[in-house]
Amino acid sequence: MASCADGYDGLRLVTPPFLPELRLHLADDAIVLQARLESQTGAGLTPFWTSAWAGGQALARYLLDHPQSVRGLRVLDVACGGGVAAIAAAKAGAAEVTANDIDPYALAAAAMNADANAVPLRLVEGDLLDGDGGDAEVVLVGDGLYDRDLAARMLTFLLRVTARGGRILVGDPGRGHLPDWWLPVLTSYRISGLGAAQDAAITEVTVLGTVR
Repeated sequence: MASCADGYDGLRLVTPPFLPELRLHLADDAIVLQARLESQTGAGLTPFWTSAWAGGQALARYLLDHPQSVRGLRVLDVACGGGVAAIAAAKAGAAEVTANDIDPYALAAAAMNADANAVPLRLVEGDLLDGDGGDAEVVLVGDGLYDRDLAARMLTFLLRVTARGGRILVGDPGRGHLPDWWLPVLTSYRISGLGAAQDAAITEVTVLGTVR
């Protein structure tokens, strides 16, 4: 896993206004930090974890407000970024929370954030989308359908999760890649200036999924 001392000096420990229960290491200037990290690591992974994206924050808010949705259950947060939804699940009383991402720097940030919130996370690096979520009873996706190709893979993965009896929770800010007919809406949040700078125009985020 990437060292947290390697390129993380642009982060600051903050309490997001939408999630006052949590403390997260977020970028003072996400665009500048992303550019610097991309120059250090070369072409490839975009460091999405430097911001708490709107879908992830909304999903975390839902979990904190509805702890019964994960309490006592095994939870998998796919494409976890900095781990905001995974940390919320742990705070809500999940039996075990696995945070997964293909970016080792994201998992290092998730580990930092878990420590800041005094919760345990199991960190798994790699692409899990060809599987079915293993033994996870609840699979979380916070803003993981942000482009057409990824959304197609993610939806196929989530269908396999539900086919084996797993439940799913998705935070979606309306990027247009989640079919309207598939998941029931659990709640919506009216927002302003929530998440990454690229999301400044987003005014509503929806949490969809299957719950017990």
